[in-house]
Amino acid sequence: MLKDHAKVMQAIAASGEVIGRKKLQKMIYISKKLSFPFGEKFQFHFYGPYSEELTVQVEELCNMRFLEEVKEKKGGYYQYRYTVTDNGKEFLSESHVDIPHLQECLTDMNNQNARFLELVSTVLYFDNLPKEEVQEKIFTLKSKQRYTTEEVDSAYEYIAMLKGKAELQ
Repeated sequence: MLKDHAKVMQAIAASGEVIGRKKLQKMIYISKKLSFPFGEKFQFHFYGPYSEELTVQVEELCNMRFLEEVKEKKGGYYQYRYTVTDNGKEFLSESHVDIPHLQECLTDMNNQNARFLELVSTVLYFDNLPKEEVQEKIFTLKSKQRYTTEEVDSAYEYIAMLKGKAELQ
């Protein structure tokens, strides 16, 4: 059980800090689709792929004081920042969870905004479909986001780049 928790902590530790619950969900989902060993189940939700399991794990890690969650008021909404605590770092060092090359991918993803990661994760969610159908789904399901054809193309390019980083190693 705690092995999956340790992997989530490893992802946050590798990122340094993750700002936003949605961003964390997308980073883990994209990592999973890149064949990194994350076991959480995801379904399609309002903001693309979402895992209830991941939400519960993060909550449990915060309750165990392995993760720190800082809630900040940003305009009309709250934003959450996640970092691994000293207790979490100690637990991680004893858990021997090592996911080679995850850090390079996560660092890159963490530098992207949540809106773009939402697009990337949605493209990956429908990766069994031809690009034209994926684009059609994005324009329909994500109409409020107003993604452009260029952004969808950028998402495909970004996925190819991440796959290169993940496989390169």
